[in-house]
Amino acid sequence: MCDSREQRCNVKFYVKLGKTFTETFGLLKQAYGGDAFSRTQCYEWFIRFKNGRQSIEDDPRPGRPLIATDNTCIEKISDLVRVNRRLTVRELSEEVGISIGSCHEILTEKLNMHRVAAKFVPRLMTEEQKEHRVNVCQELLGKADNDETFIQRIITGDESWVYGYDIETKVQSSQWVGKGSPRPKKARQVRSSVKVMLTVFFFDFNGVVHFEFLPQGQTINRQYYEGVLKRLREKFAKRDHNCGETTHGFFTMTTRLPTQPC
Repeated sequence: MCDSREQRCNVKFYVKLGKTFTETFGLLKQAYGGDAFSRTQCYEWFIRFKNGRQSIEDDPRPGRPLIATDNTCIEKISDLVRVNRRLTVRELSEEVGISIGSCHEILTEKLNMHRVAAKFVPRLMTEEQKEHRVNVCQELLGKADNDETFIQRIITGDESWVYGYDIETKVQSSQWVGKGSPRPKKARQVRSSVKVMLTVFFFDFNGVVHFEFLPQGQTINRQYYEGVLKRLREKFAKRDHNCGETTHGFFTMTTRLPTQPC
């Protein structure tokens, strides 16, 4: 598209030649085709030059300058965000002195940033804790590579609430229907208020090997877990004794497990 100032200059030239507005607009359409001024634009500038205007530049307009997204503003916003990444667009715009729209443009288009919510994790670990976890994982991988039965001797545990009954999920209640058949209905239900904590259920490569329910009034603490682990050890010691095997270590199962229950 051609520069609008070029067309303004031509309108001014036609006015000096004594052309009428209709002639001026026709000449612009003939010269510029689809890029020509609209009839309204042409008339506005025709009247201005007819009344003695000389400049073809836009009139100064009040408001913020058009340099709100220049390098200075971009650097200011970038520095502010690095110091405090929780600042809102409104707070940044007020601090820098530009409009909210210009501030949002700088953040998204100039700095390629977008706002995200923090992700919830069980806990935030220190660098020392992370390094320790890596070392433990590497040690376990080394044992798994050197001992084919190592995986078979691992026991894991967890805990979960067990309800009197659970409601069906949306997927579980879905069913096939023919075309034009009414959609099935079901009454809204809530999960049972009767629940008990399945405190620990240990798994090995054969499945569940031990579980306990939390007694009413009992809280899960260190002493409770110690009791659970002792009972787990006693259970394995008793089972291994009946199978003619020996349990080595508190958390270690036998290196050879029977294919059938003892």
